[in-house]
Amino acid sequence: MIIDYRNDSFPADVAADLCIIGAGAAGLAIARTFIGSPVTVCVVESGGLQGEEQNQALYDGSSIGFPEFDPSISRMRVFGGTCNLWGGGCIPLGELGPREWVPYSGWPISYDELKPYYASARAFCRIESHDFVEDSFLTKPSYPPLPFDNRTIVNKIFAFSPILFGHAYRSELEQAPNIKVLLHANLLELNAASSGDSVQHARIGSLGGRRGVVRAKHYVLACGGIENARLLLLSNSVVPQGLGNERDLVGRYFMDHPSGKLGTIHTDDPHRLARPYDRNLGKGSVSSFPEICLSEEAQRAHRILNGRVRPFAVEGPVPKGIRALRELKSTLRARRTDESSSLEARLSARKNGEPPAGVRAAAASPDGIMRQTLRVGWGVGDIAKAFVRKVTKQSTVKSDHIALVGYFEQVPNPDSRITLGEERDALGQPKVCVDWQLTPLDRHTYRTAATLFGNELARACNGRFQLEPWLEEDDSAVPRVFGTSHHLGTTRMADDPGQGVVDRECKVHGIDNLYVAGSSVFPTGGWAFPTFTIVALSLRLAEHLRSRLELVSLVTPFVV
Repeated sequence: MIIDYRNDSFPADVAADLCIIGAGAAGLAIARTFIGSPVTVCVVESGGLQGEEQNQALYDGSSIGFPEFDPSISRMRVFGGTCNLWGGGCIPLGELGPREWVPYSGWPISYDELKPYYASARAFCRIESHDFVEDSFLTKPSYPPLPFDNRTIVNKIFAFSPILFGHAYRSELEQAPNIKVLLHANLLELNAASSGDSVQHARIGSLGGRRGVVRAKHYVLACGGIENARLLLLSNSVVPQGLGNERDLVGRYFMDHPSGKLGTIHTDDPHRLARPYDRNLGKGSVSSFPEICLSEEAQRAHRILNGRVRPFAVEGPVPKGIRALRELKSTLRARRTDESSSLEARLSARKNGEPPAGVRAAAASPDGIMRQTLRVGWGVGDIAKAFVRKVTKQSTVKSDHIALVGYFEQVPNPDSRITLGEERDALGQPKVCVDWQLTPLDRHTYRTAATLFGNELARACNGRFQLEPWLEEDDSAVPRVFGTSHHLGTTRMADDPGQGVVDRECKVHGIDNLYVAGSSVFPTGGWAFPTFTIVALSLRLAEHLRSRLELVSLVTPFVV
């Protein structure tokens, strides 16, 4: 059952066996596991079924670190979570063991322990046909990847999930009699017992002022790599420093996958290098693509972090007709009238560095569209030539060089952290403050990996690699990198309570009935897109919770 918590006809207070905070990839994977079981589940979701600006504003916050980090543009507060903006890339995480040159590395669980849950995650992501090995799938891409010196770089294959989780599993949850999803219900605090070793209830509320509590046997925080930490820190009525934070670890070790341009490859045939790795060429028709990654041998030899690159074929001069057609298509996409579509477009545009909404809206006026349509008509010859290039499997516009963009693992760093800021949101809660920090090893990785990637890719296409100026200096140069919305590490997993917030079962150390799901529990991030591992870990946690809850003879009914 899915209920709008703003509706006064539904009781303000709820009781269940399990309370899950957040209906993104992690929360939905766990909730779905309990469909048809005797366990009653309450899912508390801040957003609605569609994106809403008022809810999204609750993600606003501040940044005091370097690189600067805007917490409002990389997350979406809606049923289905940020996966509503997800690209669909799935790949197992590779390195889980400790690496002596990487501080704080090593998971308390092994790849073999996670492997069966990766197998189950394929079904949840609807990629069952893809067999996998550690850190890669076995599916053959449409275009064979280029061969490289495997001592330096290797091709890894990721699979495309064809679904958005909120859309795919909404109907199942609506029809499940033992599950209630509360929309527009925000967690205000997890209230602990006086001893601090268990959660008594979750205090929730709507933006309209409705307040209530959820009482459960077990609680799971599943709100993402930033919000999980913030909500623990906000839960400070009994434990002043926040739940799970007796050792000042909640919010620390914040990581992303920093990305930046590494250099340029000059070659007579840029298309040959870029084509196997261009996801747009087969968009909607292919199920897997290769990624170019550092080999384990190279990481060990050079004592660097993991990373990947994408070679982007950069177009030469764009004919006027093609430019006009692209502008018209962009304008028509901008003519979105419903709030959810507008919000998704705004978040995607800001994340990708596209023009602000005001510029796009001006072009979308009737007069603007008419002028753009006329320019398309005048450029019909250019469009015809581009069509011929496309049907002969060439790029629409001829490319003249390759831009090499890197995406890297980040060092787990206790000084890179999430804290509570001074400003408050519409619920009266402190907003998040992000202090994203890089280390000398991060900088050393960018510089060393850029040369390794660039030289090997240039060799593969008979080209010449030119390093970006910011990488030509020593490792103290200011990195030109940006976040990629993969928020990791802020409630990291460790057997030792002095090294992490949750244990190997994702239970908060010292609190018997509180768990955390999602990328915030990752001790390290590797290079891989995190969603597939988030789902696998969540299914593992669901199995653990189910074994605990189904041992209980009396099932708590919902209070109605």
